[in-house]
Amino acid sequence: MAATTESSSDYDNLEQMSVRELLENINREDQTVPHAVQKVIPQIEALVNAIVERMQPGGRLFYIGAGTSGRLGVVDASEIPPTFGVPHGHVIGIIAGGDRAIRRAVENAEDDAEQAWKDLQEYNISSRDVLVGIAASGRTPYVIGGLATARKHSIATGCIVCNAGSAVARESDFPVEIVVGPEFLTGSTRMKSGTAQKLALNMITTSVMIRLGHVRGNKMIDMQLTNHKLVERAVRMIVDELGIPTEKAEQLLREHGSVRKAIDSQQ
Repeated sequence: MAATTESSSDYDNLEQMSVRELLENINREDQTVPHAVQKVIPQIEALVNAIVERMQPGGRLFYIGAGTSGRLGVVDASEIPPTFGVPHGHVIGIIAGGDRAIRRAVENAEDDAEQAWKDLQEYNISSRDVLVGIAASGRTPYVIGGLATARKHSIATGCIVCNAGSAVARESDFPVEIVVGPEFLTGSTRMKSGTAQKLALNMITTSVMIRLGHVRGNKMIDMQLTNHKLVERAVRMIVDELGIPTEKAEQLLREHGSVRKAIDSQQ
């Protein structure tokens, strides 16, 4: 099946468009992405259930990817500890070329089909864990190799790709294939494909963390209190949950050090 991410844009003569035309056309394309994600919610559901099943008894979630896809995995993984209070190392994002590739492209890093497994070995990945490959094209050797080797070691695999019937999906027990169609700028998968992957990652980890008990009602009761903004948010959570004055909520937060403990102390 043809890779739609590489198909020619539905727009041409971009350099002749005004700034307003460029922005409106990019926005028009962006509006199609949530609909593409909606179509594969059953696939996302299956992956979420697999992740929860492995993380409940202590397993971890790993992401591997290259370029934009790899960076999105690293971003998502890095935001889980402060948002949900889980330790660093429960969700791990690995990018081809190492951390320096987050800021600057590392030539040929994505073409090494053996390196992902070497990178994963540094974390002692095991059959208790789950590995998700992120690759817009679905043909990144780094991701394919990592998933294929993981399966040989009885590790559950998933993926987020933006082409149907890809090699990455074939190495995934729980594939998520979000087909967004041609990019506004031909082949620039940091655009619609990147947006689709980010939406899927938001859905996956938020749902997983809710199912693992890190949310009460609609509140992030386990979030880390790492700055003044988050402390103020925590106080508001306690006020809303317990119906007490702000001063009392601040006192409870100081005494107990977390939203969960502060709330539980009064129930």
